[in-house]
This record gives sequence, C-alpha cells and structure tokens, in this order.
Amino acid sequence: MTPAVSLILRHPLKSVGREELNAVVLTAGKCLPFDRTWAVAHERSKLDGGWGKKVNFLRGVAAPSLMAAKASFDEQTKTLTLSHPALETITCDPNTPEGEAKLIDWLRDLWPIDLPSPTKLYRVQGVPLTDVPYPWVSINSTSSLKALGHRTGSDLSPHRFRGNIWIDGLAPWDETTWIGKRLRVGDAVLEVKEQITRCKATMANPETGQRDVDVLGTLDDLGHQEFGVYAEVIESGHVAKTATVEVL
Repeated sequence: MTPAVSLILRHPLKSVGREELNAVVLTAGKCLPFDRTWAVAHERSKLDGGWGKKVNFLRGVAAPSLMAAKASFDEQTKTLTLSHPALETITCDPNTPEGEAKLIDWLRDLWPIDLPSPTKLYRVQGVPLTDVPYPWVSINSTSSLKALGHRTGSDLSPHRFRGNIWIDGLAPWDETTWIGKRLRVGDAVLEVKEQITRCKATMANPETGQRDVDVLGTLDDLGHQEFGVYAEVIESGHVAKTATVEVL
C-alpha cells in the first residue's frame, strides 16, 4: 500500500477544538494556516508579546474536558465556532473585544475552578502558538496509532494527539526513522526534525473529555514518551486527503 494522507487537522485555538480539512496549502517556513493562531492565557501567565511556553495557556493536560471541543474557523468572515457536548455552540470573532469576552466566558465551565482563571486571548502576528517555538507541522501514522491502541486494549482516536497530518500505509513506528529526512507530501516537501514528546492530555477521550486510557503509561512501557514527528515545510505545495507520501 502506498503511504497516503488520511486526515488533515488544524487547531485554531490552542488546546480547544479541532477542525478537519479536506486540503491545505503548506507554505515554506510556516505551519498550517490558522493552526494554533490563538491561545487562552490565564491569571498566572507570563508572556512578553512573543511565542510563549504552553504552561502559560489553558491546556488539556490540566482540563481533560477541553479535549472534547470541536472548532471551525471561517477564513472569510474571520469567525471561530466552538462546540462541546456539554455546552451550547458559540460563534465569535476572536479579534474583537466582544468575541474575546464571549469565548472566555464559554470556556469557564470547562476549566477547573481551583486553577488560575482564563483571562484573555493571546495572539502573536505571524507566530503559531505551538508547543515548540518553531512553525512546524506535526505528522502521525495511523499504523502506529493502531499498534499503540492494541497495547492499551482500546481503539484510540487520532484526536487524542492533536496532530496536523495523518498518514495511512506505513509500517508501525516507521516515522521514528525519518529524523533528518525529507518527505514529499502531496506537492509539498517537508524535513522531519524530531519526535514529539507526549503528555497526559492524550489520556482524555476526545468524545467525552474524560480520562479513560493510560496512553502515556503505555508509551513508557515501550521505553519512551514519543508519538509522531515534527517537520518543517521546505517547499510550498498543495496537500489533500489521499495525497501520496514519499520519503526522499
């Protein structure tokens, strides 16, 4: 089976919601358009106007309920729609004070009251608020996901890992051999940089927002805490679901 893209995802608001795309144009030196464009700061955040570490933002590792959110960003109207099984769906413009206030208020019911309260939306023009200070794309293997799920005894959803591009047709864990190599994904070329270290956010079921599988412990049993890889876009290009993937 020829390796091919099976799923493309972005997360306009860091840690809150995921959006499935049919296709995307990847640009050299950038992440997916509108991926982690905004993040939610809290009372103890220490931010200087640039990229910030994930501890400064609301995260699924602290509030598993966030993992059950879904998102949709309209690039024409610049509005963000968020839904959650426990809340009413909202649509707002995150770039306006009114939209920001509406979003923060919506999140309060999902955030533990004993943690620093959400205070504001944070955005750095042209800088994605990913977990690493680089505009990288995350790539994951469905075969590795199936193998990991088999070890846990569960059918794991890819949404536990909040990746960007999922690939079918690989041997399990083959992506771990790609560090330093280049991939052609559709019309784009990416260079694989490093493996992705995971956290307890992966333990939450993305349908319910409840922790139900010890994914991190299972990775520990394998001798590491990594799943998936980060890659930098080297050559711009169009990538769609079913696009072929080739190691160069």
